[in-house]
Amino acid sequence: MSRDIDTVLLKTASRCNLNCSYCYVYNMGDEGWRSQPKRMSQTVTEAVLEQLGLLSYSQDRPLSVVMHGGEPLLFGIDPMSRLVSGLRGQLRPDAGIHIQTNGVLLTGDFIDLFAEHDVGISISFDGPSHNVNRLDRRGRGSHDRVLAAIERLREHPAGERIFGGLLAVVDPFSEPAAMYRAMKATGAPSFDFLYRDGNYVTLPFGKASAASSEYGAWMVALAEEYLADPEPPRIRILDDLMRLILGGQSQKEGVGVVEYGIVVIDTDGTVTKNDTLKVAYAGGDRFERPYNITERALPAFLAQEDLDGYYALSEPTAAECTACPERNVCGAGMPAHRWSEESGYDNPTVFCSDQKMLISYLRRRLGQPAQVPLPSALDAAHA
Repeated sequence: MSRDIDTVLLKTASRCNLNCSYCYVYNMGDEGWRSQPKRMSQTVTEAVLEQLGLLSYSQDRPLSVVMHGGEPLLFGIDPMSRLVSGLRGQLRPDAGIHIQTNGVLLTGDFIDLFAEHDVGISISFDGPSHNVNRLDRRGRGSHDRVLAAIERLREHPAGERIFGGLLAVVDPFSEPAAMYRAMKATGAPSFDFLYRDGNYVTLPFGKASAASSEYGAWMVALAEEYLADPEPPRIRILDDLMRLILGGQSQKEGVGVVEYGIVVIDTDGTVTKNDTLKVAYAGGDRFERPYNITERALPAFLAQEDLDGYYALSEPTAAECTACPERNVCGAGMPAHRWSEESGYDNPTVFCSDQKMLISYLRRRLGQPAQVPLPSALDAAHA
């Protein structure tokens, strides 16, 4: 069966210069990175260029390629130059090329390279909470170095064109208003927010139980700042939810029920599922039938019927989800956040209460009728 792939994550480097406490690659129990080469070899890179070119032209949906890690800039300026220039030469003209970086190594040379080849740059930044969780290997905070990289990118002649925005991980004990102000002060054009990873086996940091709504309350407070701002940046997760509430579609995985095909290519060339599935259990991102990009048959591999189960993970299947009136808005969240040892992925997201709180609040602000009861504390605050 032919399926379109939305995003390919290229692990150009399997190590990182930071040791973020919440990182799903290094600090969630999966040790697969230890057996990976530190950097993608020239042999693997050549196979990547050839096979992604074929994949790009074999499907209807435009392909997005994201350099990822680890820290992708550890790949080095010369190998990165060969990679991004090769991608521009092999991919369809409408393909997107992006990099997600912690910013510490984002020099002027890298920015020049990405500007030349129209590579979008997104930087991880946690605002006032940054130095709590995003320390380097010597235990030093990276906040100031990342701010310097953001400024360097903004000052570049192509900065406005290639700066995609900031990505933050929610600290439910932080102050949402302070986070909003700090991120807006960077001048970034857009933000996105991720929940801390977890599931029914290991609850996310800060959640008292699967039924509690600490993250929902935090996001509601953030949304209040956002919606009160007369000149706001874009916040992808909030924009997506409001678009879905009004009958549109999301633009990224995590909400809604649109299928987003995501595959990962590790530094040794192994092709895996979305690597966030490591959060469910060690090896949760591995296909049953191993495949390496150097085998030179990527489109055929991705079209196999025995991969249907992976693609279907984007579909909410739990009885609570299929009966929920917010199913098409929430989408049951990230598959890894649904995991339990008893029923696998056949559960609502562990953030179900949080999402109901946030979606109910956004419905009220948009003048839309409530679909699920608004939690009493929030209802009283916004009556």
